[in-house]
Amino acid sequence: MLRAVANALRARGYSIATAGDGDTALRMIAEQPLDLVLLDLGLPKVDGHTVITRLRTWSDIPVIVLSVREGQDEKASALDAGADDYVTKPFATKELLARMRAVLRRSSPEHPDPVLVFDELEIDLPRQLIKMNGEPIHLTPTEYRLLEAMATSPGKLLTHGWLLRKVWGPGYGTESHYLRLYVRQLRQKLHDDPARPRWITTEPGVGYRWLPEPRSS
Repeated sequence: MLRAVANALRARGYSIATAGDGDTALRMIAEQPLDLVLLDLGLPKVDGHTVITRLRTWSDIPVIVLSVREGQDEKASALDAGADDYVTKPFATKELLARMRAVLRRSSPEHPDPVLVFDELEIDLPRQLIKMNGEPIHLTPTEYRLLEAMATSPGKLLTHGWLLRKVWGPGYGTESHYLRLYVRQLRQKLHDDPARPRWITTEPGVGYRWLPEPRSS
């Protein structure tokens, strides 16, 4: 798979560096100015989970996991360790390229707009004000923190554990029933149908994604 992915990306103009094991991958990332890491979990010497954990102690380079392991626990573990996205094999090159573009957009050093605008939804971050079609929406403090955590990471798969720690604090991580309750309340206030979501989509057993990308206010 390594050769096939590398050839597909080179054919589309990407500069590629490859590593056959986890130790080599970590050295390569430390020594070369890379923009993105595509990582297999089943690496020899140092496995993919360990690579992510070690990497996150000194680098925030975006990481997309490519793996045949499609279990929910595997996905959650990799994302909680610090991966930015998870693509299950087999996958289409078109899907991988789209995931890469999304991750690179999110990691760009541009300063975020203090007012996020998603079609008719407007989120004023400094003032903590939410409007839908110009009309204010009242959110509780917890609902607002949850909305902010998701809307400022559009397109990213946010695990239950990450959201719980981000919204409720570092002492939380397994209370997924809290999330279900507040996501349901948030969807109701945003008029978001979970069967046909516009704003929040569920990744069963793993977490949630905020779907739309903001446009400049």
